[in-house]
Amino acid sequence: MEHVWDFQTVFASWSLLSQGLFNTLKLGLLTLITGLFFGFFVGLGRYSRSSWVNFPAGVFVEVFRNTPALVQIMWFYFAFPIISPFDIDAFAAAALGLGLNTTAFCAEIFRGGIQSIHRGQWEAGKALGMTYREQVWRIILPQAVVRMIPAFMNRVVELMKMTSLASVIAFGELMHQAKTISTYHFNPIESYTVVALLFFLVISPFAFLVYHLENRFRK
Repeated sequence: MEHVWDFQTVFASWSLLSQGLFNTLKLGLLTLITGLFFGFFVGLGRYSRSSWVNFPAGVFVEVFRNTPALVQIMWFYFAFPIISPFDIDAFAAAALGLGLNTTAFCAEIFRGGIQSIHRGQWEAGKALGMTYREQVWRIILPQAVVRMIPAFMNRVVELMKMTSLASVIAFGELMHQAKTISTYHFNPIESYTVVALLFFLVISPFAFLVYHLENRFRK
């Protein structure tokens, strides 16, 4: 049977889509900030020579890198309230799951960036009488951050796509709103096509920036 395309009902529900887009961006931004902030410290922990710091940081990274983000979101939504006194909503569960997942990946990016700096840079800082903290902030990080930018931008692209996983716990991001519209109007093709286009418009500038930065740093 031939399908008759009808986007009118989708655009008539634009308020739902705009709210979903806002929630998607809100979740993505909060998760990114969380991942960058905590990932920095976990990454330093992974680089530490102390096993008391390195080992727990490594366990954290391996647990959250080697389990699906979807499972992590659902665990925080369904299991966490059972074993703790906290009752969290869908947004908090999604933010925790994606935030800790992003923290693990950002930690490895930070660790890799720091390890890419030649050991001689550390020795030069020590020869100048700098403390470990001064070496990190004044010598190592300024060089490492430049090398880490493409990896971080690529992580932003992946993270924005991963926000759609929050739809499984009924958080009102784009995918969940598309499901609501398609269920009510019986137009899944049009609903998900519009959502795919919105994701493309949001993510493609970051993807282009990643491509541009990777080409620039190769030269």
